[in-house]
Amino acid sequence: MPTDDFRAIELLNRTPYGRVSASQRALPFTTITRHIVADGRLLLRLHRGYGYHRALDGNVVAYEADNVNSGAPDTWSVQFTGTARAILPTTCELELFGRTPRLADGEPFDPVFLRIEAEFVKVHCLSDVPVFRYAHSA
Repeated sequence: MPTDDFRAIELLNRTPYGRVSASQRALPFTTITRHIVADGRLLLRLHRGYGYHRALDGNVVAYEADNVNSGAPDTWSVQFTGTARAILPTTCELELFGRTPRLADGEPFDPVFLRIEAEFVKVHCLSDVPVFRYAHSA
């Protein structure tokens, strides 16, 4: 496994959520997902009710996770690009995912799982990142 792959897996283990992107009917979309790394493979859990899993399964996707909003002076971003496949996780993998969210957009969270067979793995790092303060609060 190349060095970037090992570093990416180490970094992904530091944050539980990221974003998966693909296209659906030739239009791009991105959605939040829970991820775990099991046996060196990236597994995702997302809400079946969105229907995105149908566009992801069997297609090339990009997955990205980062610590950009952590306030750390050194930030990183990890990107996995490869083919996503719907899977049924093992009992051990389900335990690694932990409890599912209760609701997704007001509906009961119905989990669906995917594995990304990575073709490209990239890690980007920024050092001495200035602290960003929002001009307006919500």
